[in-house]
Amino acid sequence: MSSLPLSDLPGPLPTRPVPAPAPAGSPFSPTRLTRHALTLLPLLLIGAWAAADWRTFVDGTTRLASADPWWLLAGVFFTCMGWVVAACIRQGAIPERLPPGLLLASQFAAGAANHVLPASIGAHAVTLRFLQNRGISLARATASLALYSLVKPIAKTAVLLGFLVAFPDLLHLGELVPDERTLLLVAAGATVALATAGILAAAVRPLRRPLVRCVRTALTDARTLHTRPSRVLALWGGAAATPLLQASVIASVGFALGLPLSWTQVTLALLLASTAVGAVPAPGGIGPVDAALVFTMVTFGAPLSLAAATVVGYRVLTVWVPLLPGALVLSIMVQRKIL
Repeated sequence: MSSLPLSDLPGPLPTRPVPAPAPAGSPFSPTRLTRHALTLLPLLLIGAWAAADWRTFVDGTTRLASADPWWLLAGVFFTCMGWVVAACIRQGAIPERLPPGLLLASQFAAGAANHVLPASIGAHAVTLRFLQNRGISLARATASLALYSLVKPIAKTAVLLGFLVAFPDLLHLGELVPDERTLLLVAAGATVALATAGILAAAVRPLRRPLVRCVRTALTDARTLHTRPSRVLALWGGAAATPLLQASVIASVGFALGLPLSWTQVTLALLLASTAVGAVPAPGGIGPVDAALVFTMVTFGAPLSLAAATVVGYRVLTVWVPLLPGALVLSIMVQRKIL
């Protein structure tokens, strides 16, 4: 044992002071910084997308400046009705009653997010966050999105078949129906996608349990919803009305520019174009659907330049005009913790 006196032992080594964590209400807290970043993210994404597609906005605005303002006003009305119908479909896909005003605002904000990410991922992400903040579990909210995504193409196909039966003389099936090679590629792609999803669900155990829970919840909610007439009307009626409203916007823009097609022809053109290439994962369907829509309207007898101008004007009216207000609403809802 050492014989040194205890008083000669060195004191404790000096330590660097550890900064205290910022309080929750501080403007520099991680939670608040993250929320501010999420608030600005929609505006940054919209700005980047706008810079890449600025020429389309300028060309479309120039053409719309000389169009009939009353038909353009009708197009604005049908565009606004599209958000109302989207809110009705979302309400019809969930048993709980949602606040109508906030639900409509969320769909307006989801429209802006939908034009940034492909395959409706942006709109579904906004809606999923909104449902979770209303106290709905993740499984039930996901099941609601799955039901929404399933009902819309089924209803659109039913509307298309109804138009084909009601107006057979308007179709040029030889020019519009894809050839056998295209149909085989589509069928092969769908088969591979379904097989891949099944293999992943069967082989990866962490995916199996949440997937089974989601499917079980979806089936239970779908059975419950279809026992309530109000939900059935909101879900299926809204899904059937969506392509008709979109076609009404296109027809209004076309009439404002002098497009020599009827509303029925424009509606058939949209139904055929969106059915043919609607599965291509482009943001908001922009690109493949536009090209197919122009081709289909030309097949029905519209001049190429006028058909292209109509589609560009339609995108300006439904994408560019509500883009900044939708991004602002999205940011406000994130800041107020609604999303």
